[in-house]
Amino acid sequence: MSGTLLAYGPDGFRESASATAWRPPAAFPRGSVAKAPDSKVGFYLVVLYMLFEFGRPQDILPGIKGIPFGTGISALILLKVLQSGKLNFSRLQTRLWIPLFVVMAIHVPLAVNNFWALMTFKDMFLLFCVYLGVITFVDTVGKMMTLMKFWMAIHVLLAAMGIAKGGIGIGAWMADENDFCMVMNMAAPFGYFLMFSANNMAQKLKYLGCLGAFLLAAMASLSRGGFIGLASVGSYCWYRSPKKMNALVVLLVAIVFMVLLAPETYWDEIASSTSDETIDKGTGAERLYTWGIGMEMFLHNPIIGIGQSNFPWTFDSYQEGRTFQGRSIAGRQAHSAWVTLIAELGIAGIVIIGMMLLQCYRDLKLVRTRFAPPNSRLKHGVTVHPGEDVRVYFARAMEGSLIGFIVSGVFISILWYPSLWIMMSFVVALRNIADNDQGAQVAPPDPVPVSRRLPFLTTARG
Repeated sequence: MSGTLLAYGPDGFRESASATAWRPPAAFPRGSVAKAPDSKVGFYLVVLYMLFEFGRPQDILPGIKGIPFGTGISALILLKVLQSGKLNFSRLQTRLWIPLFVVMAIHVPLAVNNFWALMTFKDMFLLFCVYLGVITFVDTVGKMMTLMKFWMAIHVLLAAMGIAKGGIGIGAWMADENDFCMVMNMAAPFGYFLMFSANNMAQKLKYLGCLGAFLLAAMASLSRGGFIGLASVGSYCWYRSPKKMNALVVLLVAIVFMVLLAPETYWDEIASSTSDETIDKGTGAERLYTWGIGMEMFLHNPIIGIGQSNFPWTFDSYQEGRTFQGRSIAGRQAHSAWVTLIAELGIAGIVIIGMMLLQCYRDLKLVRTRFAPPNSRLKHGVTVHPGEDVRVYFARAMEGSLIGFIVSGVFISILWYPSLWIMMSFVVALRNIADNDQGAQVAPPDPVPVSRRLPFLTTARG
């Protein structure tokens, strides 16, 4: 049987007439489920949400800041998901949102500050709407590539504005320099791994430029915790690189780039993170004191915690008259996503969010191993070459991005920001795409010719 070979590249499957591969009859495709024509409105709404949540034109253009674009777009996305009939709770991460909402709903009437508990519950529900939109409408490699390119372009603009503003973000939840550095840390792995996925020099240079912008912006923030997160991302990128020597060259170039272009104050700030003054009296000591209060909150409320976004509002009651260097620091955040989680949601939150992250790792590992064979070979009727499949690079980039969040989050209160939850939706969408694509590629074995089953017949194979 003759046909075409399907080779995989950054823009999806492409046909090559130089080889043959089994292709199921068009009228009766095997191993796949026929899809009805699908409107792209849902996908465009997801893209629009990324623009207003991460690009935040409402914070730049006068006169539109008060318009609740995020809320409206999230509601429209949920409506399109319900209309599509594709609402799917088969993934563990999706199902775990339900107990998370149950715990958060319990806190709304019980928390010390009911208003902030309610507002955080509302914000998380709107994020869940977007999460559902991503895993529903980003259902092909082409759409994933389009979304990732758009998401990266937004982050390049954020990087440029952050550098121009001296290391602070555009506003809202990215206004603080530490939070802004976390955002750049999460974007950096995409510039790095998509550079390896590119199949021509122009594309490689484009992604290298993106990576350089993210590094410059992270340095401009002068964030010490962000630097640790960035270092963890760099270590991961080298560890997961398909070609270690090439990756080492890229990382060395990045380090030289940082040394030459980083302001002297950046390295002074990084060096001060381990100084005796910082650890004993400065921000390091203040963080340790705050984390200690957070652990006391957990020990007094171990099952479900004190309630989402209530750390600052209950801090003073747990100080019990104590002060930090003679002054009260009541009302401050935990300065750690994970202390926030432990104190505000207790064991229930630790288990729920911990299982979400663990399943994200499993999903990404599955994609990495399924689509990155060690040598070129025929697999499921498709010839696969090492380094060709962009799904592998997406998986590595997402894993590196989550590591950037997890490590940066040790020092920053970022749990309720969109970054983690949107990245989680990317992971689930990628896993869905990987499963769907594998199902579409699986071909049944060639029918055994009659002449092989009955040797006395001489009927040739047609």
